[in-house]
Amino acid sequence: MLLQVENVEKYYGNKGNITKALDGVSFSVEDGEFISIMGASGSGKTTLLNCLSTIDSVSAGQIILDGSNITEIKEEDIAAFRRDNLGFIFQDYNLLDTLTIEENIALPLTIKELHPKFVKSKTVEVANRLQIADILDKFPYQVSGGQKQRCACARAIGNSPKLILADEPTGALDSKSAYVLLETMKNLNEEMKVTIFLVTHDALSASYAERILFLKDGRIFNEIFKGEKNRNQFYYEILDVLSLLGGEII
Repeated sequence: MLLQVENVEKYYGNKGNITKALDGVSFSVEDGEFISIMGASGSGKTTLLNCLSTIDSVSAGQIILDGSNITEIKEEDIAAFRRDNLGFIFQDYNLLDTLTIEENIALPLTIKELHPKFVKSKTVEVANRLQIADILDKFPYQVSGGQKQRCACARAIGNSPKLILADEPTGALDSKSAYVLLETMKNLNEEMKVTIFLVTHDALSASYAERILFLKDGRIFNEIFKGEKNRNQFYYEILDVLSLLGGEII
């Protein structure tokens, strides 16, 4: 078991005005799994992602990643924990404009002060895998949105993290670029056994996962598995569940 989320609760506010964003959320993720989280606006999916990424802390419960209770990590150790265990893919890319594509991909490895030859070879390796080796010398402003997102994906996997956290990664992409990125993520999961935790409002994106958890009012409302279904069948099953959720799925 790679990830265990046990009875997690998250409260915001003070005594006079408390909001319960997460209400006893429990689930587990196997090593090499591709899982997606969906839910209406305010369902708690972003809060859950923030707790998993140590951006936010839980009010109760625990989160265990590969045997380590991340809810007990000291503040001064959080940055190192993220660097060594997590990879991030954000909707808005989060690339550094002053660095080339190659330097952006290499950044997590460079921060770890690994040997420059290893950093170079690893960067080229992941760039080839994501089909962006031909733009390594360009800057983010010189490439398309889809290429930027594949760069972000390469940066996320270059450090061989235990878990990739993808937050609406197709949100800023056109349909063709989104398709390429999703196929890339699926291939990374299948070929490299990369564990992916995808937060999305988009049923098409979610249909690339093997399992989907639906949140409603801070609780797990439903859970479905792809199993032997093809992606088109799974997509329509997702839409059926979303119709039951109610609310605006954003």
